[in-house]
Amino acid sequence: MWTDNDTDKDFLNFTGVAQTVAEIIVQAKSKPVSIGVSGAWGVGKSSMIKLIKKSLESHPEDSEKFVFVEFNAWLYQGYDDARAALMEVIAERLKEESQKRKTGVDKAIDLLRRVNWIRVAKLTFGTTASIALGLPPVGLAGDATKLAVDAISGNFNADSVKKSEEVAKEIGKEANGILNPKNESSPPKEIQAIRDGFEEILQKLDVTLVVLIDDLDRCLPETTISTLEAIRLFLFLEHTAFVIAADNEMIKHAVRKHFDGVSDDLVTNYFDKLIQVPIRVPPLGTQEVRAYMMLLFLEDDSVDSEKRERIRGKVCEQLGKSWQGKRVDRTFIQSLNEGLSIELATKFELAERLSHIMVTNSKIMGNPRLIKRFLNAISIRKSIAKANGIDIDEKALTKLLLFERCAPQKAYSELLSKVAENTEGKPRFLAAWEKVSTTDESNDLPDPWNDEFIKQWLRIPPAFSDMDLRGILYVSREHASLVSPEDRLSPEATELLEALFKTPDVASTFSDRLKSLARTELNIMMDRLLEKAKLIEDWGSPPILSALLVLTLTDTALGARLKGFLMERPHNQIKPAIVPKIRDYLWAEDLLDEWKNGNVGQTVKRAIEQKGEAK
Repeated sequence: MWTDNDTDKDFLNFTGVAQTVAEIIVQAKSKPVSIGVSGAWGVGKSSMIKLIKKSLESHPEDSEKFVFVEFNAWLYQGYDDARAALMEVIAERLKEESQKRKTGVDKAIDLLRRVNWIRVAKLTFGTTASIALGLPPVGLAGDATKLAVDAISGNFNADSVKKSEEVAKEIGKEANGILNPKNESSPPKEIQAIRDGFEEILQKLDVTLVVLIDDLDRCLPETTISTLEAIRLFLFLEHTAFVIAADNEMIKHAVRKHFDGVSDDLVTNYFDKLIQVPIRVPPLGTQEVRAYMMLLFLEDDSVDSEKRERIRGKVCEQLGKSWQGKRVDRTFIQSLNEGLSIELATKFELAERLSHIMVTNSKIMGNPRLIKRFLNAISIRKSIAKANGIDIDEKALTKLLLFERCAPQKAYSELLSKVAENTEGKPRFLAAWEKVSTTDESNDLPDPWNDEFIKQWLRIPPAFSDMDLRGILYVSREHASLVSPEDRLSPEATELLEALFKTPDVASTFSDRLKSLARTELNIMMDRLLEKAKLIEDWGSPPILSALLVLTLTDTALGARLKGFLMERPHNQIKPAIVPKIRDYLWAEDLLDEWKNGNVGQTVKRAIEQKGEAK
């Protein structure tokens, strides 16, 4: 499993872009600069931010000249005012840095005080507005207001007096150091003072503050605009650099939503005013996607961490030469370390098969987050299969999951239907298309199968037409349920099938109820029981055998099916205890003769002979 977290490890050869952004900040030489890192959801903007910070921290000349503030507006959404939160985070970071460097401490504390003044002013306004609207005030101001209302209404008592003293003390504590009683102030004056104090501290510290804004495009328009307004407060001041990671279109949508009725030109101008240097996260091609998947598999393997890092570095180096025709493939990575396991080599083969489709399909488009989620879905379904005792082919699981994610919904629904209709769970209708797909590029298929993705998908091994897909579809139920045979059973038959699964050892008690069922339903029940029976490896007297035998008593034609199933069992699975369980059934005579003259164990043969002597 791979977590959906940003990282400062480069899996996508983004280091070159990150170093370019870092160099822009260094070359600005304390002049203000704002850089926008743009890209769609999941393309790696957060990781790019981490790599930019890493590049600045390791810069050979100026690494000590940078102080970083990382701000994720999405975390504050719904809990705090993003504008005030960003101002406070910046003020707190500068206070911490000034204390560490033992310079500008007083100015940093004063800056924080002024930021808190803005918060208090906003709280006061908010409380006044709440009272005007008839809403309950909150916080300390709410407590004070409630006490005042109690006094006016005549509900003021001894407890109220005590409470008022406590609230007064708390308000005093909150106000101490926030409001300056000597100077009258106002929001415009405080905002200008914040800008002036902010710039003075940075000059005193002789550092550039690098503010890294992430996940802005995840926020609601109100939070997005609030954060942008806070950025604008500090923007274009000396010794500042802002790096804003967001999808340009989402930001423009927020601006358009906030300033209702403005033209697209004004929206663009607003955005361009904030962003001086636009940088777009490079889209991934087949080479990058193949390398990315291989590095993810390598990260999840037991390979020594030092070797992993060495291979990762070489892969990124090779990707940087892809314009020269250099390839990152299984052969290249294995050449870096001959000791890679067979299991890892198999996963590399998977990456090679899927990389082109992962890039060209419109539902994935080489998106790293979607690729990671796809691989995680495979791991989860493998775990579900293991927990349910279902033996599935990983290549087939991957191919079907790819179809589920990328094929037209109607085609996927039709595949489910065809698998459910076939008694062996095999989509036979694919046989002709799979055969043609290997030789004919212009294979025309009927709707909804006439899709370019499906034509590529049919060529991916393994072929499905002769493969039982029921187990794989069973572990894929969170997307669409498989309309299995038992879904066509009557309520009575469904209840009996569940009882046979849960308590097969008392199956004989259901004989009378089973006789009332239609023959088609008995056949479906036998299908399901035999499917489960395939997982059993010891055929002496397993409980499910009792359930199967009761069905053969209800419909004698089912005896031939059970006989055929038992004949197919490996001889080493047959145990003597099965002989007395089946010896009185007519359909078992040929089976016992087959075993007696075959390669079953001697103890089984002796049990069969004893049965003959008893007759």
